[in-house]
Amino acid sequence: MAANGNPTVRRRRLGAELRRLRLARGLTSTQVAERLLISQPKISQLENGRRAIKSCDVRDLCAVYQVTDPHVVDSLMRMATESDRQGWWVACGEVPYAVYIGLETEAASIRSYEPLVIPGLLQTPAYARSVIEETIPLATGGQIAARLEVRLRRQHRAHHPARPFRLWAVLDESVLRRVVGGPEIMREQLEYLNRLSTQPHITVQILPHDVGAHPGISGQFSILHFADAPGAGTVYLERFTSDQYLEKRSDVRHYSVMYDRLQAQALNPDGTRRFISRAAEELLATASRPGRQ
Repeated sequence: MAANGNPTVRRRRLGAELRRLRLARGLTSTQVAERLLISQPKISQLENGRRAIKSCDVRDLCAVYQVTDPHVVDSLMRMATESDRQGWWVACGEVPYAVYIGLETEAASIRSYEPLVIPGLLQTPAYARSVIEETIPLATGGQIAARLEVRLRRQHRAHHPARPFRLWAVLDESVLRRVVGGPEIMREQLEYLNRLSTQPHITVQILPHDVGAHPGISGQFSILHFADAPGAGTVYLERFTSDQYLEKRSDVRHYSVMYDRLQAQALNPDGTRRFISRAAEELLATASRPGRQ
């Protein structure tokens, strides 16, 4: 996928650069808003990448921040133009986690902890459809089809032969025990998960129930890192109606330490594949019992 097809990362990074310039001048967002006769929330939205940044916005902000180097101004304005281009997922209709898709598309690595379901990047089509149908009861047939299309298209990057990102997935044992879509769909999903885990850029680890309490008890989270910003990162917390993105270095470090602990407590990749194989065999035995559909 062409890099210029994804505006989200550019928008957020441009916003971060504008915030850096503001802080370097010792200005608050309220002071900037007053000088430009605009609302303070607009400044916050621009800096957080939640709002499209126009070239005129960049020009006005650079004037307030006394940025006089024409090369810097031109670079920022070029970023603003590129960030206004829409990503491929827009054509699929309303996508509630569009910001995350943009970040995922540009990520160099993703570390994900999932306590309930197989991560979307590792789901089979049948499993993905079942998850969407069963977790969004008010979704129409068209919305289900659109979300499924987006989910499967997201996987292209994870399996791209030329530029796959590095993916770690630590899964709670509950993920294997929750039979999504029926035993056959679930068994197919587990076998597929094991095949994917043998790829050099994908690591899967299972966190067995018998490890007891662990740092992932509070719920799902993902940590994304980007090639051109190795010292930074974004923590993604998925929620049903609204998502949360944490970018402070202290937050990213906190979740990174949590993830390191989860990896240490989980089974190693070989042990994980054996564990998943046993779970798949148990599903096969369950499905073949008399009276089971």
